[in-house]
Amino acid sequence: MAKGAKGHRVVVVGAGIGGLVSALVLAHRGLDVTLVEAASAPGGKIRQVSVDGVGVDSGPTVFTMRWVFDQMLAEIGTSLGEILQLEPLNTLARHAWDGDAQRLDLFADTQQSADAIAQFSGPQEARRFLDFCAQTQRLYDTLEKPYIRSERPDLLSMMSDLGPRGLATLSGLGPFASLWRSLGKHFHDPRLQQLFGRYATYCGSSPWSAPATLMLIAQVEMDGVWSVAGGMHQVARALAKLGEQSGVTARYNQHCEEIKMHGGRVSGVQLRSGEVVEADHVVFNGDVGALADGLLGQAFSAYFPARVRAQRSLSAVTLSMHARTSGFPLVRHNVFFNRDYKREFDDIFSRHQLPAQGTVYVCAQDRSDDGLPHSNLEKLLCLVNAPANGDRPPPNESEIHEWELNALAMMRRCGLEVEADPHQVVRTLPQDFAQLFPGSAGALYGQATHGWLSAFARPSARSKVAGLYLAGGSVHPGPGVPMAAMSGRLAAATLMADLGLTSPSRRVVISGGMSTR
Repeated sequence: MAKGAKGHRVVVVGAGIGGLVSALVLAHRGLDVTLVEAASAPGGKIRQVSVDGVGVDSGPTVFTMRWVFDQMLAEIGTSLGEILQLEPLNTLARHAWDGDAQRLDLFADTQQSADAIAQFSGPQEARRFLDFCAQTQRLYDTLEKPYIRSERPDLLSMMSDLGPRGLATLSGLGPFASLWRSLGKHFHDPRLQQLFGRYATYCGSSPWSAPATLMLIAQVEMDGVWSVAGGMHQVARALAKLGEQSGVTARYNQHCEEIKMHGGRVSGVQLRSGEVVEADHVVFNGDVGALADGLLGQAFSAYFPARVRAQRSLSAVTLSMHARTSGFPLVRHNVFFNRDYKREFDDIFSRHQLPAQGTVYVCAQDRSDDGLPHSNLEKLLCLVNAPANGDRPPPNESEIHEWELNALAMMRRCGLEVEADPHQVVRTLPQDFAQLFPGSAGALYGQATHGWLSAFARPSARSKVAGLYLAGGSVHPGPGVPMAAMSGRLAAATLMADLGLTSPSRRVVISGGMSTR
């Protein structure tokens, strides 16, 4: 227990991955931690939907950057291997294109991917891929410490942290270029430009507006992708259990109605029941839009600028299914690309409507790398990007039905037949996500990462309100399971630094990482 930690009361609002990590770390350091969550179980966006009596992962489905969890758990005396059963995937994803008989797999082994690209698109494109991989690794190694593992930097601190070598790496990339434009310089085959451009959607963004730096997400996947036995929800359950063992008081089915303030700083939270849970510090693990909109107290809207609501990231329409498939040899992760990729993002970000034909991601949760036929009903998540217009009326049923038929027809043209009765399908719209995650309007990734300055636009772990700290995918360093976990670590580390429980420094930086690979 850290000296002086005892007696500091912390309420963590929201049991998503960022809140679970913050609560666990703070409780392990000896602080008095209460975790309040409106839902009946932990997880937040890591959620399972019951379909036909079967639990289907219907949120994040990809487990990467395991070092974030390895290091955090090592610090509290355990390991991922002790709390979860993970299986590394050799096939990262299988890709198909509407109207194209060819398929392309990407693999954990870079050379195996290059060989597949050579067969798919020719040896010159394979060499370009290897050059691309070398650049993404340099980029990731350059940005990991000054950006991913650091409390939100500003432009000047980033330049200082990067140094001459790091600045040269970014300069060679062309940091002011869009991801799409930069990929066009790497790949001559437009299908590969489309494939790697899709990484912008991991941050809820358009490849045409996202900065070229987002190509580092390719390196994140090449560093390893794992499947979790029992589904991604087991990650949340395991961390929640570990937190309770470390002293976290978890209170589920408890909606936080207001974050209380007294004398210019937070003083606790008021639950919907009227009960007030007093606290010296609050970690808010929810969409920052809820604070900006005054949903947790009108006083907070003055502290959060309108830009946190200005450029919403992608939402989605998802179909959680227990269905029978045939034809296409599904692996764990599969992507079916449409013919007009630009129109998909114009429909979403410019026209604010469901794309006429969207890219379809399919997570086949009972599959491994072999792609062998599956004769029984299997758990599927089908996801198509959508605008974050959850604060508007939903499309009518006929429009949604037509959209579903278009998505199924495109997959059929790629060889995949999906057979499911209506009771074997649960649909989730942006309006449903807006209700699940207040203040988000259905945006699943906080702000869209559009423009090179967007890296500095997300709020920091340390808010402008005394005693209030922020975690989750809408704050720095961004969305996704490992990034949200890192935000939780940064919120806990920043709080402890402010209390003088850790050595003071110019800026909180989490130690370790992959850059020392």
